[in-house]
Amino acid sequence: MRQEIFVLFLSVILGIVQVLLAAAASTKQRGAKWNMSSRDSTMPPLTGVAARLDRALQNFKETFPFFVAAIVVVVATETADKISEVSAWIYLLARIIYIPCYTFNITGVRSLIWLSSLLGILGVLTQSMVS
Repeated sequence: MRQEIFVLFLSVILGIVQVLLAAAASTKQRGAKWNMSSRDSTMPPLTGVAARLDRALQNFKETFPFFVAAIVVVVATETADKISEVSAWIYLLARIIYIPCYTFNITGVRSLIWLSSLLGILGVLTQSMVS
């Protein structure tokens, strides 16, 4: 299995973990009754850690499709190499580090971590354009 595909697999697992973390924090704040309901009633917005976990999840969902597309392009065009492999790992590691940075409100560093994940995506894509 190509490393890029393995990293993609791990990124899917990371996304699932983020969904579970955000859901648990939301349930803790809003209650299990709300979580199991049809959610027809309007609830106040999430706050604190629950809100930050939710925003970190939304951010992941914004970047993940681009990462998937980049991996598909380099694998399908058979242009994957060491640079695309390392770039994929950069994306994943940055996304992992991003979660606690956002959760614990570590500003500045969080933006650099986000930029690193974007550079990881661009690094993967660059290989398909160069080769």
